[in-house]
Amino acid sequence: MSLTFKITSETDRGGRRAQLDLPHRMVQTPVFMPVGTQGTVKAVAQDVLETLGAEIILGNTYHLYLRPGHEAIRRMGGLHHFISWQRAMLTDSGGFQVFSLNALRKVTDEGVRFRSHLDGSSLMFTPEHSMDVQIALGADIAMAFDECTEYPADRARAEESLRMTMAWARRSLDHFRAHCDEAVWRDQFQKRSQSLLGIVQGGMYADLRRACAERLVEMDFDGYAIGGLSVGEPRELTLEMIAAVLPLLPKDKPRYVMGVGYPEEIELYARMGVDMMDCVLPTRAARHGLLFTSQGRLNIKNKQYAEDQSPPDPNCGCMVCLRYTRAYLRHLMQAREALSGTLNTIHNLAFYLGIMERVRDSLQAEGTIAAVARP
Repeated sequence: MSLTFKITSETDRGGRRAQLDLPHRMVQTPVFMPVGTQGTVKAVAQDVLETLGAEIILGNTYHLYLRPGHEAIRRMGGLHHFISWQRAMLTDSGGFQVFSLNALRKVTDEGVRFRSHLDGSSLMFTPEHSMDVQIALGADIAMAFDECTEYPADRARAEESLRMTMAWARRSLDHFRAHCDEAVWRDQFQKRSQSLLGIVQGGMYADLRRACAERLVEMDFDGYAIGGLSVGEPRELTLEMIAAVLPLLPKDKPRYVMGVGYPEEIELYARMGVDMMDCVLPTRAARHGLLFTSQGRLNIKNKQYAEDQSPPDPNCGCMVCLRYTRAYLRHLMQAREALSGTLNTIHNLAFYLGIMERVRDSLQAEGTIAAVARP
């Protein structure tokens, strides 16, 4: 047994409130997942994430494979134990990072050969190797190895990329099912195993996306992600691709849109029926002084805030807004103090997590009671 997914309320537009039961945590969805690339959500300690209400975070397979290494993490009890995080966790396949290396990689049917960005050494990722690394890391949810199609890409390129993704999805699933019981924490959680999600690709061609979704559903993954978005395409096109795929994904399994987005976007996607989302935006923007607030985006570096004694967001109850002023946050930014990134990030994560909490409450209130569950 891996994950279980129970919908508690559905709306006419397709939004749903649900419970995603994972070995380390019962996660309330729709959920935003902070990105912890190298075993850390940048600038924020794990106890603060818990205080903010984060139920599930991400780890990056590529970076953790390079440093400190998946076998070292396995020997230390898995990623949960290594980073002292006992709530839920998801690892990506490493595909997006590998494919972002461009000139440093060579793609074949077997997999991807690439050079490490750390020391230039030649390495190989195959679907089977990605599964082995993710099993060693031991996150609750792993992702199939896929090829992320760049934007723009002509139809021939998108079709070839999709062919590769489908072949790798089958290989990922077969290898994962043969070895997923090797998770280091398995016996502690009533012999529950990791789960594997398939990833819908197809570039910006709705028919290719639909064909990919239908074939992945036939393979019977534990859930489904929509990948290859937020790679430079217009936001209207992102929405179009999500809308084309969602109706084809099983209602009784979680749906995950990868790498999105701005606050207004994650709320929109959640109300459409997306259950899980992640994005580096709240943490990355914070380190550059951009705060998301109920009054819009705020660039704390602007001179107008030099003596502003108001909180970053008067309508926010996070620990930053309850204690600090815009003037102080601007001073930290100007002085290049490390605390700047920490406080800005805490606020942005609180804002994103708060959006999802309000959306969950709204979906529960607006929707009708549902009883769709996967045993």
